Amino acid sequence: MEDWLDPCLDAEEMRATDGWAIKDQGVPSLDLMETAGRAVAEAAAQAATTSRAAIVCGKGNNGGDGLVTARALRETGFEVDALVLGPPDELSEDARANADRFDSVRQVEPSELAEAMRGTGVVIDAVFGTGFAGTPRGPAVEAIQAMNEVDAPVVATDIASGVNASTGEVEGAAVAADLTVTFHAPKLGHWISPGKEHTGELRVAPIGIPDGAPVEPRAGLITSRVLEQAPTRAPGSTKFSSGDVLVVGGSRGLTGAVCMAALAAIRTGAGYATAAVPADLEQIFEIKLTEVMTVGCASRDGRLRPAASEQILGAAERAACVVLGSGMGREQGTQRLIGELTERIEAPLVIDADGLNAFAGRIEKLATRKAPLVLTPHAGEMGRLLDRDSKEVGAKRAEAAREAARRSGGIVLLKGDDTIVTDGDRLAVNTVSSPQLATAGTGDVLAGMIAALIARGMEPFAGTCAAVVAHSRAGRAAGDRVGHDSVIAGDVIESIPAGLAL
Repeated sequence: MEDWLDPCLDAEEMRATDGWAIKDQGVPSLDLMETAGRAVAEAAAQAATTSRAAIVCGKGNNGGDGLVTARALRETGFEVDALVLGPPDELSEDARANADRFDSVRQVEPSELAEAMRGTGVVIDAVFGTGFAGTPRGPAVEAIQAMNEVDAPVVATDIASGVNASTGEVEGAAVAADLTVTFHAPKLGHWISPGKEHTGELRVAPIGIPDGAPVEPRAGLITSRVLEQAPTRAPGSTKFSSGDVLVVGGSRGLTGAVCMAALAAIRTGAGYATAAVPADLEQIFEIKLTEVMTVGCASRDGRLRPAASEQILGAAERAACVVLGSGMGREQGTQRLIGELTERIEAPLVIDADGLNAFAGRIEKLATRKAPLVLTPHAGEMGRLLDRDSKEVGAKRAEAAREAARRSGGIVLLKGDDTIVTDGDRLAVNTVSSPQLATAGTGDVLAGMIAALIARGMEPFAGTCAAVVAHSRAGRAAGDRVGHDSVIAGDVIESIPAGLAL
């Protein structure tokens, strides 16, 4: 794994890590459970509004963690109700051992939970652990609903019950935790939506698993360390050696998209940027863009025509990276032009906005490219690429991103508060939340930033991840300057230096 990614495990990787610690390193499973439960107890004590706690336990080892939590909280003076969903004799072996160490484990029917939790100062969700997948059934559904309705902080043990730890998928009822204490390492389900929205504050607790587990995570959390990979301008640098970006796009009513992508590219460090735009709108771009060159290309009624291909390809010959699609529109001729340019441009290519719509339902057409390719869809554009409803994409974000990467042969950046970057094998998740970016044009800014970092010499996967984290940081910096809800795309461009700062 790249050293600028912090490992993030799926359920299988966590299970293998646990197994290695127990079987190969001789760490008793009960010791791991003891440390885990006490970490939850410490967090629950801090979150509690009164000195009464209710622990809702399932039958598996997550329930065992909860029973350790119950014992640890009682030791610190809490009044504790340990509520088990089902007969205690059906608990897992380790959970049953901890039930024997606590003298007041009580089996409850789900219908009794609301009353049992009334007046509690904190609720601990210990129903399902990281091994859960699918849809909760039976007593668990009512238990989850009861915990969501209680008037007290809810602390999830390892992961909120109902969330798939490997994907973040939520297929039925799921606990809306205020705080989650997870063990050893974060899980993908904590950071990928919709699971992210059920996690609350996330704390990672070491539980005694030794370093060196022979488990190679396939996913990680993007850190600002990736920004160290960006080349810096040396004394002998020129505007051409600093990276040449070409932005292709624009149409009547959508000239701003090209401008923002091009300005973001040079603010991100590209030494040279050119905008290939409709000739009958070129004067507008000349007025808007001081530091960016323009090439007026064959157009009609403010839209690029297929006849513009040779002019654009000529401009692309000297580019180190090309952005295609910004504000191009969906007119049939323009979409044909996008298809031809995608096939013939030999430089690394970032396809955004209407460039993506040109491949709706036929994403495999992109796989013929030999040079690097980056796709930057939001959920709606991803739905069109994969020919499915955007709600389905939102429910299975990691799966959709990986599928799009495999079918296109490119790097896919699926936008969101949990932006995902994947090449079909590696998967990286952004953890820098920046709601300030929820405004028109910030996607164009991101496309320009990606192109600039690739043009400057970054490996495309790393460059895409670097742009994502710098973009989020720039959004935050812009919000600090102008106000959280007043940020516009131009503010984000001005804040790119802060986003890139080491």
